Amino acid sequence: MTSSRLRDVHCMSVASVTPGRWIRWRRAYSRWPAARPRDSSGSSDKEYEATVRFGVATDSYDITGAQTANSGLVPTAAAIEAALEPLRGDYEQVPPAFSAKKIGGERAYAKARRDEAVTLSAVPVSVGRAELLELTGASARIAITCSSGFYVRSFAHRLGELVGAGACLESLRRTRSGEFTIDQAVGLEHVQRVGSAVTEGWLPLERLLPRLPAICLDAEGRKRVSHGRMLERSHVQSGQESMPGGEGAWVRLLDQNGQLIALANVAAPGDFLHPAVVLI
Repeated sequence: MTSSRLRDVHCMSVASVTPGRWIRWRRAYSRWPAARPRDSSGSSDKEYEATVRFGVATDSYDITGAQTANSGLVPTAAAIEAALEPLRGDYEQVPPAFSAKKIGGERAYAKARRDEAVTLSAVPVSVGRAELLELTGASARIAITCSSGFYVRSFAHRLGELVGAGACLESLRRTRSGEFTIDQAVGLEHVQRVGSAVTEGWLPLERLLPRLPAICLDAEGRKRVSHGRMLERSHVQSGQESMPGGEGAWVRLLDQNGQLIALANVAAPGDFLHPAVVLI
């Protein structure tokens, strides 16, 4: 298995500050088009265990960046708990300058690496959980449940500001992405050790996107999907003639054996299906 293939199935890794974990899917998820359904794992909520280092602030908001402040201060657990309160719920968060956000078609991190000024707009985020699990010396381990698009590095930086000590992200471990948990992932060391045998434990495509409604097709429908052709009601198996959702809604297309063969959009006027991601 080549490194490029590994990058395709890389789902559970978070950043350079954490060991990579790989979800075992039978096909590379990131080979799907950029226009993915909003219910995809990339758009679902996430769970993390973050270690925040207090007393040090950096330009990248993580431990690998250049120091911008070094107070040496360490807040109490009570102070951290109090500072976590305003970081829960719905609010707007400013991404780090060292991020993949685009400014005029260029990644923000490229400008930041050239020491150019980076101004990013705040984006709406949601935090369902921000809980202090442990405080050891200057490092606090915090459990976070958040929406897609949330930057834990910005969270750590803001937490440092709120406690008045400064802080940066020391390490980060993603434990869940949508329906997929860290227990379903494998480490890079295991992949390197077993090689191609790792495919024996991959999750079938049918386990993907369970929240999307499924439509079963007849033989002619499957044939049309294989050629990327539009589907009509007549290609849906008996008993499932109604199209779920309105125009633009995403659905899973299954063949007569229940195998996932494509993702489709409901097309205008709501009576047709357009196979957008064909898997056969």
